[in-house]
Amino acid sequence: MSKTNKKWFKKVRGSYIPNTWQGLFSYFPYVLYLVLAYYYSMVYYGYSLTSLFIIVPNWVAAVAVMTWVASKRS
Repeated sequence: MSKTNKKWFKKVRGSYIPNTWQGLFSYFPYVLYLVLAYYYSMVYYGYSLTSLFIIVPNWVAAVAVMTWVASKRS
């Protein structure tokens, strides 16, 4: 019997890298959210200051959530 590794991420210098396939696949919804937030902001507001006020908070929130998930699964 082999010992299974339950840790999805490995902590490296204050950041997290995927350690298993589950950790790697958890990045797909994260990247999809980032792309969709950028896309919808550009479609509705174009290259304006308003789109910047939509994109930046969404991306910061996404980074915070992904870091929290990685810390709980490492």
